[in-house]
Amino acid sequence: MVVLGLITTKTPTLEKVDDLRARIDEAAKYIPLDQLALSPQCGFASDVIGNLVSPDDQKRKLEVMVETARKVWQN
Repeated sequence: MVVLGLITTKTPTLEKVDDLRARIDEAAKYIPLDQLALSPQCGFASDVIGNLVSPDDQKRKLEVMVETARKVWQN
């Protein structure tokens, strides 16, 4: 299993589903799609040390992650 930490926890900028899908598709050229997973880079604990990612930003990022996962892996 390979976990792709494609959701940044350092900035509030929201990732785009299409961009995430493209990166997952690129990884799937080397690893079977059923052995890939999507996650935040390192969790959201880094907001404690100065990264300005609010709880609402975190929620939106997780929603994008779930939307992407559904589009990629849901059959």
